[in-house]
Amino acid sequence: MLPPNEQAETRRKKLADLHQQGIAAYGGAFPKDGTLRSIVEQYADDRRVTTAGRLSAKRGHGGLSFADVRDYSGKLQICLKQERVGDAAYQLFEHLDLGDIIGVSGTLFKTKTGEVTVQVEALTLLAKALRPLPEKWHGLKDVEIRYRQRYLDLIANEPVRDVFLKRSRLLQSLRATLERRGFLEVETPMMHAIPGGAAGEPFVTHHNALDIDLYLRLAPELHLKKLLVGGLEKVYELNRSFRNEGVSFKHNPEFTMLEAYEAYGDYRSMMRLVQALITDAAQAIGSLAFEYQGQAIDLSPPWEEVSFAKAMQDLGLARTASLEELQKTLEKRNIKVKGLTRSQMVRVVEQLFEPKTKGKPLFVTDYWTELSPLAKAKPDDPSVTERFELYIGSMEVANAYSELNDPIEQRRRFQAQVEGAGELSHAPRPTPHTPKMVDDSFVEALEYGMPPAGGLGVGVDRLAMLLLNQPSIKDVILFPLLKPEPA
Repeated sequence: MLPPNEQAETRRKKLADLHQQGIAAYGGAFPKDGTLRSIVEQYADDRRVTTAGRLSAKRGHGGLSFADVRDYSGKLQICLKQERVGDAAYQLFEHLDLGDIIGVSGTLFKTKTGEVTVQVEALTLLAKALRPLPEKWHGLKDVEIRYRQRYLDLIANEPVRDVFLKRSRLLQSLRATLERRGFLEVETPMMHAIPGGAAGEPFVTHHNALDIDLYLRLAPELHLKKLLVGGLEKVYELNRSFRNEGVSFKHNPEFTMLEAYEAYGDYRSMMRLVQALITDAAQAIGSLAFEYQGQAIDLSPPWEEVSFAKAMQDLGLARTASLEELQKTLEKRNIKVKGLTRSQMVRVVEQLFEPKTKGKPLFVTDYWTELSPLAKAKPDDPSVTERFELYIGSMEVANAYSELNDPIEQRRRFQAQVEGAGELSHAPRPTPHTPKMVDDSFVEALEYGMPPAGGLGVGVDRLAMLLLNQPSIKDVILFPLLKPEPA
């Protein structure tokens, strides 16, 4: 076999020959009679079909040839007889390369081995491939190339295609569950005047006409709660959010979140909602029992629940303990605390409860109020909030709480962040570009009255990792962020 660069040169010569013969190498619209898989599944003797796909194999000699064409659904065999398609079409076929996209029309039959095949009567070249595909269609193993050239990954690796087809079904399931429950899908801005609604360093951009800095959203939360004020009682958004932070196997700077808000609900109603969302999705693409990276996971209800505040109390740590006391006690428990601040105490949750998140989902509730500035405090204990984080397979996949709807208390908490009091983990962090941190427009909206509500955020990419048994978030994002290629 020729090296790839020589193959590419040969293909370009073939393209030049096609042009000289007046044959179009890049055709126009070519309507298909369904997917290749559907043609196979709906087989009938002598049924006439028109279809198209990428040439993946050729075999034969003389005036009889067979080939395979593929689309995202599967493959279909085609048969060409020179006496049937004519000399020109047969000569064109003989000069085709693997990877070329073709259209065919003909009738169906089954070979002696029972394989559904199209007896080709007409052949059309739709796109000439000028570069050779990965060898044998399953030769694309280099992880870096797979991520950078996802289109080749999708062509060469059927399991990868399956992951993204199932991810699409996951999104469909999330929408269907919410719509059955009366939620309205909405869209909110992706550029914010003030970064807020979640912890994280924002990406900064500049609007030339208005000459103002704007921030790619950390979360859509504050806008969605304004819609509750406006009377839209159940809203959700499947949104893209952004954090200008590190990249890891479970972090990408651009990611997909589902956020849902229900007026007259609370964090308990959000527990019921997230359980329905995840179990429905698991059944839509598989089952409630599955394996994730060697762990046996069972999503069957009921799901377990544990209190963060009680766990800290059992460790001998009061909410008022100094940072030094917190760090010293946690280190004795072999919990990593390097660089830990009070506002980042939520980072210890995964380490505290990881053994309990192996096989069953786990709700971690009762977070200290200072760690949850947008959550409502418990009426009988203002030191903790009505909040939960959901862990499955040792990963946080959801966060929810009873929404704080007291405008005076909300302004006080925002102001405490500005003044450096409390280091609230979900308040926006000051940056060199941030003119102010109190979101006056949100507090003003609350002053018109927001009904009691429950709010939920689900990390869709992490949920996809879990349900599709993928080791990295890059494996469930079509085009993950990567370092620039070396010069």
